Amino acid sequence: MRESHIHIVLKPGFPVEYSDMFPFVEPSSSRRAPWLAALVLLLLLRGVSAAQQMQVALDPAQTKIEWTLGATMHTVHGTFKLKSGTVKFDPKTGDAAGEIVVDATSGESGNHDRDADMHNKVLESARYPEITFLPKRVIGSLAEQGKSNLQVQGVFKIHGAEHDFTLPMTIEKNGGAITATTSFVVPYQDWGMKNPSKMFLHVDSKVDVSISSVGHVTASETAPP
Repeated sequence: MRESHIHIVLKPGFPVEYSDMFPFVEPSSSRRAPWLAALVLLLLLRGVSAAQQMQVALDPAQTKIEWTLGATMHTVHGTFKLKSGTVKFDPKTGDAAGEIVVDATSGESGNHDRDADMHNKVLESARYPEITFLPKRVIGSLAEQGKSNLQVQGVFKIHGAEHDFTLPMTIEKNGGAITATTSFVVPYQDWGMKNPSKMFLHVDSKVDVSISSVGHVTASETAPP
């Protein structure tokens, strides 16, 4: 099979060699040459751009979501489980898309009564079973190897409401594998959820959350919308 080729000469007064990839173009149609050259250049640039889209897929089985809540005389510790997590972003523009989904019904602290209050009175997880983060923009550069510090701007959806939010992310990259960690504060009371404090038990109005996850990064041919 004869190999196809394209040879574009962008000089005044010189012809353009045509490939058998474009059999519908007649070699004598020199007036079409600038338009064809522009079309080919556009396609090549689009191919380069698409190759630079990155996709990060997180592994729920290797993800730890831990939270702490200050309370009278002690601090409550608990966990949640990740359902899924995918982030696509353009390293050049920072534009991002995707979704990170946490199972709100999986929250537990090791105390049945306390967890019942959390699910029934605070999260209302039967009504709002998922907590999600929708990434919109990545600030910072992801290194080819080693450690990177990024800021991921997006929308935090919890208890039926949406909140603009920025996650500080530390990424450790080793080939195609990554480890991602972040810590942040959720002001649940300010976000419209009930504070479960009782007469002799006071709890803080904010929850500290820390997440560590393992995943893989690959090239994606589709740019984030």
